[in-house]
Amino acid sequence: MNIVDQMGKDADDLFNTPAFKLARSRDPSTSHDAADKLDVNKMERIVLAAITSFGSSGCISDDVLNILPAYRYSTVTARYKQLKEKGLIFVDTRKRKGQSGRQQLIMWSKEFYEEVDNA
Repeated sequence: MNIVDQMGKDADDLFNTPAFKLARSRDPSTSHDAADKLDVNKMERIVLAAITSFGSSGCISDDVLNILPAYRYSTVTARYKQLKEKGLIFVDTRKRKGQSGRQQLIMWSKEFYEEVDNA
């Protein structure tokens, strides 16, 4: 059973991101049209499931993108912010090297996140 199933009906409220949050007021009308048509609830669930699948080891954005090749970069990465705001995924200062050679923050789903003592 994954985190979304465990939350039951409360999950419907968590995944109800309004379309107006997906486009900035200064964005062109095409961005607003796209935001209205995007099934955000579905994408948030898909991205959360991908992150959850990495368990306690967590994942970086490259990992998520690699297991969701059918979705565009911007469609996947835009979901991180909403999932963090809803407390469904966590990020701290830990990083791993991505495919570009640059460091990327590690993400964990709520059920697998464990704080580390940096003292």
